[in-house]
Amino acid sequence: MAGFSVSRYAPERSAWGKLIARDSVVRKLDWPLLGSAIALSFIGSLLVYSATRGRHVLTHGDPYYFLFRHALNTGIGFALMIGTIWLGHRTLRGAVPILYGLSVILVLAVLTPLGATVNGAHAWIIIGGGFSLQPSEFTKITIILIMARLLAERVDAGDQLHPDHRTVAKALGLASVPMIVVMGMPDLGSVMVMVVIVLGVLLASGASNRWIFGLLGAGVAGAIAIWKLGLLDEYQIARFAAFANPALDPAGVGYNTNQARIAIGSGGLTGTGLFQGTQTTGQFVPEQQTDFVFTVAGEELGFLGAGLILVLLGIVLWRACRIARETTELYGTIVAAGIIAWFAFQSFENIGMTLGIMPVAGLPLPFVSYGGSAMFAVWVAVGLLQSIRVQRPISA
Repeated sequence: MAGFSVSRYAPERSAWGKLIARDSVVRKLDWPLLGSAIALSFIGSLLVYSATRGRHVLTHGDPYYFLFRHALNTGIGFALMIGTIWLGHRTLRGAVPILYGLSVILVLAVLTPLGATVNGAHAWIIIGGGFSLQPSEFTKITIILIMARLLAERVDAGDQLHPDHRTVAKALGLASVPMIVVMGMPDLGSVMVMVVIVLGVLLASGASNRWIFGLLGAGVAGAIAIWKLGLLDEYQIARFAAFANPALDPAGVGYNTNQARIAIGSGGLTGTGLFQGTQTTGQFVPEQQTDFVFTVAGEELGFLGAGLILVLLGIVLWRACRIARETTELYGTIVAAGIIAWFAFQSFENIGMTLGIMPVAGLPLPFVSYGGSAMFAVWVAVGLLQSIRVQRPISA
């Protein structure tokens, strides 16, 4: 029929059709990254429940106490990820100075009467109702963002090919402020992560190699000076001593590491079965729902289950590397690189200390360990990675 138009009578695209349209946010998401992070959090909930369901003092008689809170923390973290994607990393770029200032205020607040000591580190703010806040977890994000903003500003504007020495010095100065405060808590584990983040950011920014080697040299000199001047607390010195010689005090500082290795070694290939681990049910491993959650996987899920966690973490890092490589702006590359350095080192340190190949540093396993602040921070980081992917140009 002359003049007949099919599009005039065709129904409008459904809401679902709009959702999966080629230019929609959902279609652009990195689903392997998101799926792996969700799987890790789900596995973590099972491991946390197994580690805590029989600890009646910790759970106040409710075996689901930690499971409920872990699920709640994961849900809040997921909501924060959605909010980060919705705002976008470019929008947040303008608010970075405010976020950085707030994070410095929070870590300083820990040193006031608002702060509380947990496991030897005065690094927490007690909120109430069984919840607490660890500001150093959010500082990891703001260090990445403030350094990325400074180092990429003139490069993304086309004024420079690489950040100049003055810009690098300024970025390092801003990063050092919260690091010094966190070191004074003392929270040596978080400082170690922040140092690795700074190195990852500098490498991704294209800064001169002189800065990289200079920082490495300064780090070694600083570590020696801290040791010689006796600036470490006794429990930190004891942890390093136990790492160097696990048989030094098997009933004291070496107890955690020895019990962790026993738990993982008893799992064999397929494990003893979920909720069936004798080390876990016998409560032989301290802090098993947080720092030593990997021991639950090793004992109850065996080599295969623990290996699955490593594979999922590897997928997260692989997809993050791909996002860093494919973005067209230096700012996005630096942010992604900082997150990669953070996740990679913290995962290696956490798993390494349970195997006895790294000193005990009190770092959670990303997405898996129980802890609200840590869970919120890693999901915000996933939101930043997704935003970088979503907002990059897609070739035809």
